[in-house]
Amino acid sequence: MRVSRAALIFIALPIALGAQQAPSNPITTVMRQRTMTFQQRLAQAFDSIPERIFGYKPTPAQLTIGYIAQHLADDNYFFCNQFGEMKGTRPAEETSTPDSVKAKWPKDKLVAQMKTSFKFCEDAFAQLDDAKLADQLTQTLPNGQTRTVTRAGPVIGHIIDMADHYSQLANYMRLNNILPPTALPRPRPAGG
Repeated sequence: MRVSRAALIFIALPIALGAQQAPSNPITTVMRQRTMTFQQRLAQAFDSIPERIFGYKPTPAQLTIGYIAQHLADDNYFFCNQFGEMKGTRPAEETSTPDSVKAKWPKDKLVAQMKTSFKFCEDAFAQLDDAKLADQLTQTLPNGQTRTVTRAGPVIGHIIDMADHYSQLANYMRLNNILPPTALPRPRPAGG
């Protein structure tokens, strides 16, 4: 499923770019726009979910809402640390506490941690331009293994990761009778 989302990005990209005057860095511009859109949707979703259901998960095998929040922050630092020389710094408590414990932190703390990671990603994106997407870098995975990838890989992986978790969260919200941000009524255009 992750491969099909990446394919859609690359199919839609030329269409989106052809519909308007191309900016100086059209590929990173589109990637940044998608990143900022998902960050906004995820923040809005977490803000609208009551703290009392942060421990909710549809089945025992799935992640809780709180776990998704802390996981997103971890993923944001993992991906966005690879966008350039700028590296995110985090309090020791965030990096040394097991995920299963962080997942039970209060909503305010989890959401603040996640939004701080979003701000870091936004700042990290400022380092990118189209020419840097082809740079080769060594990526260290959470399991300690390394591999060589182009810088575009973590950028696309980040967008796909956020889309995946937004979809997951939107389903959890619907199961709790909460409309996800993308399902809320949209304001009508003026004069329409």
